[in-house]
Amino acid sequence: MLRFDVISLFPQVFSAVTQYGVTGRAHQEGMWELSCWNPRDYTTDTHRTVDDRPYGGGPGMVMLAAPLEAALAEAQAARQACGLDTEVVLLSPAGQPFNQALAQSWAQGSGAIVICGRYEGIDQRFIDTHVTHEVSLGDFVLSGGEFAALAMIDAVVRLVPGVLNHEQSAARDSFHEGLGGLLDSPHYTRPEIDEQGRSVPRVLCSGDHRAIAQWRRQQSLLLTAGRRPELIKNARCQGWLTAEDEYFLTQLKEQGECEVRALLAHAPIPIPSRRARKQAALNKLKKERRH
Repeated sequence: MLRFDVISLFPQVFSAVTQYGVTGRAHQEGMWELSCWNPRDYTTDTHRTVDDRPYGGGPGMVMLAAPLEAALAEAQAARQACGLDTEVVLLSPAGQPFNQALAQSWAQGSGAIVICGRYEGIDQRFIDTHVTHEVSLGDFVLSGGEFAALAMIDAVVRLVPGVLNHEQSAARDSFHEGLGGLLDSPHYTRPEIDEQGRSVPRVLCSGDHRAIAQWRRQQSLLLTAGRRPELIKNARCQGWLTAEDEYFLTQLKEQGECEVRALLAHAPIPIPSRRARKQAALNKLKKERRH
């Protein structure tokens, strides 16, 4: 069972993933679990203090280690009682970038304890002693780890089998291995021609599933090459690009994005047979040698 135990000063925020959308439905159906642990509930003073001024001076406040450790101890005990892993994840700008591959890996596990920091940060002694993984959503700063945790939990839960209505939906997501780690292709729905005269690409209405799959793949390659070329490089290193993909990318490089986009407007670009591609490559090589 996938379960997240979140240590946060604002546990009510997490109703966003337990009560709404596909994650909310999956939570209600018992496909995953979430428990929240508020450090304020583990303070011993009248004011329920969870932060203090930083040593060395400076702006802001720092979260105290003691309330966090008490909350963490209970979360760990609860997970151990269920036979679950007790990995401790801190949302931090210094962490490993969170990506689809990491989401897929976590979706196959039992979840983790997630620490949501606030203020200027958390006492480093707590981090050094207890945190096993630090994860970052990107090179920007949020008011608290809760927002990053929501995004991370949503990304993981939707990959759990049965959460999405169609089991192939996740495999068609951008960055997913099923798509070769590329960006997804454009999507269209009814009407076929709208009031502004904008039409759906003809191939999508053709019923030719092979042509549709080829068009979508080429659109994915076109979009990724233009906006996230490093994903093309990674897919090539991983062996996720086919010979047909490489042929299309060669055409894209030789003809340019504008011309290829125009050719792809309503149908996929025809890919010659392997034999024809090989002969064309030999002819090109001979031509280059003559010059």
